[in-house]
Amino acid sequence: MTHLLLLFSYTALLWVIGAAYFALIIAMIVSVLSENRNPVRSIAWVTALLLFPVGGAVLYYFFGRSLRNVRMISRRNRRKLLNSDAQKPKGKLHGGVSADDRRCMRLLYSVADSQVYADNTIRIFSDGQSHFDALFEDLSKARHFINIQFYIIANDDLGRRLRDILIERAAAGVKIRVIYDYIGSFDARRRDFFMRMKGAGIEVHSFFRVRFPEKLNRLNWRNHRKVVVIDGVTGYIGGMNVAERYIDGGRRFKGWRDTAVRITGSAVAGLQYNFAVDWKFMGHELLVDELPVHSAEADDCVKTDDSVDGVTVQLVTSGPMDRWGNASMLFMRAISQAEKRIFIQTPYFLPSDGLLTALQCASLSGVDVRIMIPLKSDTSLLTHASFSYVEECLLAGIKILLYDGGMLHAKTLVVDDDFSTIGSVNFDFRSFEHNFEENVVMYSREINQRLAECFINDSAVCRRPKIGEWARRPRSMKIKQALARLLSPIL
Repeated sequence: MTHLLLLFSYTALLWVIGAAYFALIIAMIVSVLSENRNPVRSIAWVTALLLFPVGGAVLYYFFGRSLRNVRMISRRNRRKLLNSDAQKPKGKLHGGVSADDRRCMRLLYSVADSQVYADNTIRIFSDGQSHFDALFEDLSKARHFINIQFYIIANDDLGRRLRDILIERAAAGVKIRVIYDYIGSFDARRRDFFMRMKGAGIEVHSFFRVRFPEKLNRLNWRNHRKVVVIDGVTGYIGGMNVAERYIDGGRRFKGWRDTAVRITGSAVAGLQYNFAVDWKFMGHELLVDELPVHSAEADDCVKTDDSVDGVTVQLVTSGPMDRWGNASMLFMRAISQAEKRIFIQTPYFLPSDGLLTALQCASLSGVDVRIMIPLKSDTSLLTHASFSYVEECLLAGIKILLYDGGMLHAKTLVVDDDFSTIGSVNFDFRSFEHNFEENVVMYSREINQRLAECFINDSAVCRRPKIGEWARRPRSMKIKQALARLLSPIL
């Protein structure tokens, strides 16, 4: 009798556990369907949850949940920032702005509240050495405040140079805030790197900290932005993290090709505004009182021989909380309006169906479409996934350039004669849907021409596959690329 009772209790427990787990899967499926996302993605998640309940549930917990339409800050706080004195001077647009550019400006204002800033001075950096030399010089001259955020701040020689400059400036009375990504800066985080900054009075905080087990679902949402604001008058934005490999290529690559810009002018207020939104989102004070403060030393290095004056700029942030998918909207609009040329540099090429179709449509319409990706990236899985799209592009007449000069990490889009954008946005699902990103959009013929020249110069160290040769690649390579492509939405 005792054995029968035990067996009955055990069977009943299994039924309860099974029923609870079944209810959990149903709840997850209802959650997927209620989000009203892309039907293909919804069907993929529902299928995964039904066919692989355990693995599908784990994957959905980490990679499938949506933050769409969640506000980073309240409307009231956003109005306070927009009405602050730092946001007032925008400058007047010149009459030469094209109709296409005005429509793009309107789009970015509609979907991302992106203000238009005229009369900026822009300096382009196409290598890490010149970029960090200029950045560290500007940081060393800061007199009032420094706001920094990077996906990666490494505990290496370059990262320690940055840390030492910030500590020295903090000792001189400069207010310093640092945002780093909890996952991207893992190596520096697990040592005393940031503790030394905090000990010097620097406010250092990680973005979307991951804790086991209650906040493990934050793993998929990373802050990928690379922005610096100095005294409200000088700003930096681009694709470069703070790591030695951005100068010497590291152990795996003979070089590291990236792009960033230095901004002086009214657009620095936009960089400051976006930093303030992130800072408030992390639970800190609203930064409404940090006004631009010029100094004689800072003004000495405002212009260089390779700077471009009079540039009209917009700053566009994007992330998993967007209603519209700001970065994807930006790229779609720019590609769709192209009449002459589209030059793209990206370390990872994993386009959505819509963006791939837009590129194919442009090429088949006679637009000169060129896409440059690394022959070998820092992640072999992403290399295979990127290569899975090459044949479809070649069939549409798109020119694919495989960069063989090291690691190509630049994120650049050049369209026609006067539109260009660079920043942290990769041409992939992760940047368009999961990461917090930021790009600068520049409406300038001279900036467009300089970035186009950089692209042409980089082409000299590229291999250009032909459709016949690419179709004959080994079957094993085709299989690897096809499997990697299946994972592309969560890579």
